Amino acid sequence: MDTPPQDYQTHKLNDVVLDKSVDEESGNIAVVRDRDDYDGEKPGFSFKRFYRQYRTAFHIAFCVITFIVWTAWWVHGLVYHRHDGLGWLKPFLLYLAILLRLIFIWVPIASVMRPVHFIWNNSVVRVYDMIPKKLHKPLAALVTVAVFLIGAFVPEETGQNTRASRAQSLFGLLVMLKVLYWTSRDRHAIPWHTVIGGMLSQFVIAVFVLRTQAGYDIFAFISFLARTLLGFANEGVIFLTDDTVPALPWFFTSVIPAIIFFVSLVSLLYHTGLLQWFVGKFATFFFWSLRVSGAEAVVAAATPFIGQGESALLIRPFVPHLTLAELHQVMTCGFATIAGSVLIAYISMGLNPQALVSSCIMSIPASLAISKMRYPESEETLTSGRVVVPEDDEHKAANALHAFANGAWLGLKIAGMICAVLLCIIGFVGLINGFLIWWGKYFNITAANAPPEGLTLEFILGYLLYPVAWLLGVPNGELLDVGQLIGIKIITNEFVAFASLSANTALSPRARLIATYACCGFGNVGSLGNQIGVLSQIAPGRAGDVSRVAVSALIAGVISTLSSASIAGMLYTDAMQSMATVASS
Repeated sequence: MDTPPQDYQTHKLNDVVLDKSVDEESGNIAVVRDRDDYDGEKPGFSFKRFYRQYRTAFHIAFCVITFIVWTAWWVHGLVYHRHDGLGWLKPFLLYLAILLRLIFIWVPIASVMRPVHFIWNNSVVRVYDMIPKKLHKPLAALVTVAVFLIGAFVPEETGQNTRASRAQSLFGLLVMLKVLYWTSRDRHAIPWHTVIGGMLSQFVIAVFVLRTQAGYDIFAFISFLARTLLGFANEGVIFLTDDTVPALPWFFTSVIPAIIFFVSLVSLLYHTGLLQWFVGKFATFFFWSLRVSGAEAVVAAATPFIGQGESALLIRPFVPHLTLAELHQVMTCGFATIAGSVLIAYISMGLNPQALVSSCIMSIPASLAISKMRYPESEETLTSGRVVVPEDDEHKAANALHAFANGAWLGLKIAGMICAVLLCIIGFVGLINGFLIWWGKYFNITAANAPPEGLTLEFILGYLLYPVAWLLGVPNGELLDVGQLIGIKIITNEFVAFASLSANTALSPRARLIATYACCGFGNVGSLGNQIGVLSQIAPGRAGDVSRVAVSALIAGVISTLSSASIAGMLYTDAMQSMATVASS
């Protein structure tokens, strides 16, 4: 290490440097600095030393310049583009976010939250405490039921959006909740606060997306950003091939590149800390509102963004110490939703982007509520009362370029796994169908009375899940088709189901929307092995416990996805379909 400045007496202690500034009048004042602070410094001018000395001035200058540039950008857009196609709302929201971030660099968030907490504690909390404790849960349940009834039945009937069809979807949701209650591991230990809060949050999110123009526009903007990301991946494809390849209707050229690019981008965001910050805010909200453990909140908030296996990596140090209920919850979250990487792929397949994005968000409270009904907590949790996203030093990248490269390699492995699994599963389903078609001919089951080919796995699943499709609110003439899609999703995977949904142009808008929500999750047999493998690798000593709760978590994850489809059936309107048409055009 180079010699430090000569006006310091330096003592090296392991990983720190103890600087003692000599002052004969006041004595020595010790300051602990990192050993790296002096690495590479030489006598004379040093930019690192200069930056340390004037760090505050640099930060102030950066904030002032950033404020001036973005304010000028927003004012110019407000003056010249307020009434054209660019609009003013989205630039204002972006400007507001940047402005608030600059303010809270210098102003502690506690100075804002302290008054909010004071108002909350002296209004809502006081009213809550005035109500007898034994009435808390009944009143909460009553409010939730009232919200469901008002949201589902007050709007007028239009087309397929009849009150009878909404009642059908509501009845289906009640049946699912009743089945969960009957099959609960310990129905007396069900945390009803979590269940009621989770179902209410799920419904409110759906109302915001499916019944309000503002909510629809926000999620339309999010889906637009996702489609834009897909376009950037196509630029790389064009460089590697030519400009005609992205237009080919091939899964390999239109979907796989987007997955690789998105995983690499997520790795970069994780390295910079933005992803942890965003997930932490989400987790704090669900931890506070639904009273789940910190580990459960982190995984639930992260799963829609980074996937079922990667979300468990965020709590790697805690996995060996999770309770059985927490392991069940972690797996349920993975089965209940899809990852951001494949979300972009499904949008590129022509599916409803607002339904896909909102389904991912709705799955967070839904998975928490459903899992706690199926497998309530009966042990003391390690992360009860706190939300922590620990650093993963073992897999930490050296810099942003290293993180981006690692993400590209991980994306390639994920894309390769998806291709291999799809190839094998579709081939295996073809093998089963070949046998069933041959076997069915001896019962005179042919394409004439069992379209399109005869006795197939899809044909059988369609009838087995016929009641499930009815409970979701699917119109009577389309129950078999939607039942087949749900069955394909559970037995094979959502890729195959969404491909079949995209190809089936005869479905009505209502049936298509419900099927999109019902298939939007990783709840399938293949993902069961994937989650067992990932969690067993993270905590080898808990492999038996993971396998013990895996099937129950798969059931809970599938029901969580179906509950979102049921709520979509309650809230679907013809106006929503017209908004989707306008947005796509």
